[in-house]
Amino acid sequence: MAERVLVTGGLGYLGSILCEHLLAADYHVTALDNLLYGSGQQGLYHLCANSDFHFIRGDVRDPEVMKQALKNADVVIHLAAIVGAAACDRDPQMASSVNLEAVRLLDHLRSPKQLVVFPNTNSGYGITSAETLCTEDSPQKPISLYGRTKVEAEKILLEQHDTIALRLATVFGMSPRMRLDLLVNHFVYAACKESYLVIFEKDFKRNFVHIRDVAGCMIHCLANREHMSGRPYNVGLDTANLSKADLALKIKKHVPNLYIHFAAIGQDPDKRNYIVSSERLRAAGFEARRSLDDGIRELIKGYAMEGRGFFRNAS
Repeated sequence: MAERVLVTGGLGYLGSILCEHLLAADYHVTALDNLLYGSGQQGLYHLCANSDFHFIRGDVRDPEVMKQALKNADVVIHLAAIVGAAACDRDPQMASSVNLEAVRLLDHLRSPKQLVVFPNTNSGYGITSAETLCTEDSPQKPISLYGRTKVEAEKILLEQHDTIALRLATVFGMSPRMRLDLLVNHFVYAACKESYLVIFEKDFKRNFVHIRDVAGCMIHCLANREHMSGRPYNVGLDTANLSKADLALKIKKHVPNLYIHFAAIGQDPDKRNYIVSSERLRAAGFEARRSLDDGIRELIKGYAMEGRGFFRNAS
């Protein structure tokens, strides 16, 4: 019998891609979401004809909602979160309640037989020299409320063996519930729509991963839980440990008219600076394969489908 997977935050940027992949892999899928982004979250309408897909409108902080949602789940992929440093700083109380207290609730309510796959962020590595690869054994020194809540939530869940934590690199790629605050997505959008980029602290480095590789990794975790449970794994492209300057210049190869200004004065509000190794995940049988160039081409194609935006006289 096919396993039943509960995806919290199922209509979000990652969830809307993951649900599609899970159904294609013959899982029964229930997406739980509070529709925080309202009518903009319509990315799963095309799945409604699939009898293996179900939707629950509810909040992961509500014990009754979670009890009902967990009752029939074999696996929980807990995506529900206030994601990103800026979003968490805008409403710190909500960020703490969703990113941390809801995880405490999940951990309290789940049965020992329910596997939890938990996406953390590799921003937990904070500021490093960006010369030494961060592994899962490197100290986590989160510099934002977002990073701190996610790191603490990971610790709570990993106290039980039936957890796989995935420390995600900066994700890129198109999704029905698109995010433009992610670095690659933002840079390509600016290149396509504005034709210029102003970049502070150009030498700060990040690691990147395609959204569909993240979905594929999560399905790999479900199939290989026996030897993966109880540990964290970095999820990124080892070929994509790049500075912001390197990323901008790569995008310029696809958008030749892009003007790039490296600002000598000013600070990036996101201070992360690190490079990451995903060797542990590769040893567990999964490797991200979609390149940054693939993603940039995909994003350019996707942004070409966007009509004239609010407050614009031209597209």
